[in-house]
Amino acid sequence: MIDWEHVNQLRTDVGDGFDDIVEVFLQEVSDRLARVDVDADLQTLAADLHFLKGAALNLGFQDFAERCARGEDSAMAGRRGEVTLSELIQSFEDTRAAFVSGLSRQAA
Repeated sequence: MIDWEHVNQLRTDVGDGFDDIVEVFLQEVSDRLARVDVDADLQTLAADLHFLKGAALNLGFQDFAERCARGEDSAMAGRRGEVTLSELIQSFEDTRAAFVSGLSRQAA
């Protein structure tokens, strides 16, 4: 679900700014998910999913990124019906909860 090796490398690379990056990431993804419209034109839908995929990969949210990638591919192929926003939101919420829990365990 989460690529902890990537997360730990990011934490090492960024240092003290890691918490700020996490906060910005979580807010940006939440904001974008709230604006995703599966009924939008397919190019806009694909672009939203591409943004979410990239953001997820940057912070190691592997499962969520894979779901976004599948949705992006579906939108680009004109298969709007294969994009299920509720599943994307649930994946993000589940991954975020595991991420926050994992960070808490690592800090302890």
